[in-house]
Amino acid sequence: MLRIPSSQNPLLRTLAGQTNAPPPIWLMRQAGRYLPEYREVRGRVSSFLDLCRTPELAAEVTLQPLRRFDLDAAIVFSDILIVPYALGQKVEFVEGEGPRLEPIGDGKALGGLNKGSAAKALAPVYETIERVTAKLPESVPLIGFCGAPWTVATYMVEGGGSKDQAAARLWAYREQANFQRLIDLLVETSADYLLGQVAAGASALQIFDSWAGSLPEDEFARWCIAPTRRLVTQVKAKAPNVPVIGFPRGSGPLAERYARETGIDAIGCDTSQPIEWIRDRLQSLVPVQGNLDPLLLVAGGPHLDRRVASILAALGSGPFIFNLGHGILPDTPIENVERLLRLVKTGAA
Repeated sequence: MLRIPSSQNPLLRTLAGQTNAPPPIWLMRQAGRYLPEYREVRGRVSSFLDLCRTPELAAEVTLQPLRRFDLDAAIVFSDILIVPYALGQKVEFVEGEGPRLEPIGDGKALGGLNKGSAAKALAPVYETIERVTAKLPESVPLIGFCGAPWTVATYMVEGGGSKDQAAARLWAYREQANFQRLIDLLVETSADYLLGQVAAGASALQIFDSWAGSLPEDEFARWCIAPTRRLVTQVKAKAPNVPVIGFPRGSGPLAERYARETGIDAIGCDTSQPIEWIRDRLQSLVPVQGNLDPLLLVAGGPHLDRRVASILAALGSGPFIFNLGHGILPDTPIENVERLLRLVKTGAA
């Protein structure tokens, strides 16, 4: 069930297809290293994963940006790799390097994953959501999220991030049946995970497909669109009133097919997509979200003002959520975030 009526929040109204002026705004990775209060909390635990799995601290970090900024939603503080961790894969985050996983590259390793253990491992995220929603104003929704099956699979197969997701793509080409088993497992686990977040109090959901852009068209249909459609269908079967935002980063013109075929309620747009194209090809299908360059938020100044004005002029006449084309960068000045909020909310820096 929705925690709050959609009529009481501009984000939920937009996700229902309404146009709001000014548009709602939240920012991907709005809780993070650019905030000194986040860095203080992060210093209390030995690892990033420990922070994600400590509900008291994860809830505090989730709420921090809402105390500073006039944002229209919170998003639970976690990571897309909590799902492979919950399935029993070894996952760690190395400071300065990013995630490291024990790679899965054959059917035997795949057989070592255990969906039965996932619920217990994911329980801290649900507790985090419960703690956050108990403290959020009634008018502010919490967004839950997961990684898309394709993107999560790339990390599981590669053993971390990569420039081109070659290991996952090769395994999908060479052993399609085994790779499909991995995708199927991620669809089922992620659906349960999203529904668990809804039960804990999430009012909207986002599916991050950060590496959708590495797939050619036929493989994009097989490994991005089809699993996302199944995931959304399973969530909607039990939570039909909870809106789902899909974010197929790097998908370019394939985003139009994604919007038509996955069943999502809104689509996140990355920095590479022209705002006029977003308006003409996507906004007529579903509400759109995006797509300010995170580096421009670091730079600030008149260029930021002009780009924000251009985005609002192009997309503000339809259902639109202002956001970035990817997450906030650690060296983003807080005053630039404040400036962005003023520009979106009032039109003046």
